[in-house]
Amino acid sequence: MKFISPTDGLLNLKETYSTLMDFMQDEPDGQYKLIVGTDSHPGFDQVVFVTAIVIYRLGRGGRYFYHKEKSSLHTGMKQRIFYEVSRSLEVASKLTGYLAEEEELSDNLEVEIHVDVGKKGPSSAIIKEVVGMVVGSGYEALIKPDSYAASTVADKYTK
Repeated sequence: MKFISPTDGLLNLKETYSTLMDFMQDEPDGQYKLIVGTDSHPGFDQVVFVTAIVIYRLGRGGRYFYHKEKSSLHTGMKQRIFYEVSRSLEVASKLTGYLAEEEELSDNLEVEIHVDVGKKGPSSAIIKEVVGMVVGSGYEALIKPDSYAASTVADKYTK
């Protein structure tokens, strides 16, 4: 899985993780959030999925990376959102696996999954289910309007 960084270009997941760690090591006493979110955009013959990774240094800015993939998966809105969440969980799981080896930095890092659902609109019917998926996997779940990694960063690259 390759991620694009507006700063560093094309990176594999391990290189993306190393870049995240370098960012955190620039200010090791800072407080950080590692955020993963996925959004999708259905088209006529394919669906575009974009997964974003955001490293946010609280009050001091951040960086992001994104993976874009086109799929012939044609399902309804609910199934597409469940697939978005599972993609975010897969990436977060791999990153936290790498992070388990970095004890000194992991204490300063919160991990969040941003889900592109909100209390208004058709996605409101599945909020409990997708939030349950995330929380059951051990991560904090945020929904709209707070889920900017999915609804803003990833959304930017779905079109």
